[in-house]
Amino acid sequence: MAGHSQFKNIMHRKGRQDAMRSKLFSKLAREITVAAKLGSPDPAMNPRLRLAVQAAKAESMPKDNIQRAINKASGGDAENYEEVRYEGYGPGGVALIVEVLTDNRNRSASNVRAAFTKAGGALGETGSVSFMWDRVGEIYYPASAGDADKVMEAAIEAGADDVESDEEGHTIYCAFDAIGDASKALEAALGEAETVKAIWKPQNNVPVDEERAQSLMKLVATLEDDDDVQNVYANFEVDEATLAKLSAA
Repeated sequence: MAGHSQFKNIMHRKGRQDAMRSKLFSKLAREITVAAKLGSPDPAMNPRLRLAVQAAKAESMPKDNIQRAINKASGGDAENYEEVRYEGYGPGGVALIVEVLTDNRNRSASNVRAAFTKAGGALGETGSVSFMWDRVGEIYYPASAGDADKVMEAAIEAGADDVESDEEGHTIYCAFDAIGDASKALEAALGEAETVKAIWKPQNNVPVDEERAQSLMKLVATLEDDDDVQNVYANFEVDEATLAKLSAA
């Protein structure tokens, strides 16, 4: 069954190949600094910071960069970033959620709106599409962690809600407020996860054809290229034939 998670994997792989590492590290550092500023500078005492550090490590961000971002939170030169969530519709009626950390809300709003408009979409009000999503934890393991049965058993023991397995790996979903406990239990059973993060998971997906899929990929790439944008989510699904074409492209 083809779906949103597989399509996102394609976009992420292409993004990692094309994106500048410095830009990626800058976004990761920004989240670490904000998380440390809002809570304790100790990841063990600050769940949000712990997730931010895990995300940075998953992208091979150097330890010195991570510590520097944490230290920046207590320094006088730390920028005051505002968290903003933008919502709207892209090509084919696909809903998108865009998470932003910005020191200039007007600039971010203008850039996000321009990206939607250029793609033939429309930016909506906050809450206009998020009611169709669930805020959950996502824990990802590569296929080497074990077969589907082993991972499913570990996920059930950890109190997770759902598991999606394919030839590349296993995506485990849990309640948003259970991310910490679930990830610790899974680590004891399967080892350290490749990624642990909070996401927006769509309740239903919109089927799109190859043309719409390509337009969506372009819109998501434009949004993710913006320095202020931290995460982009879209609710859609494509069939196996389209996935194969996009993977080969």
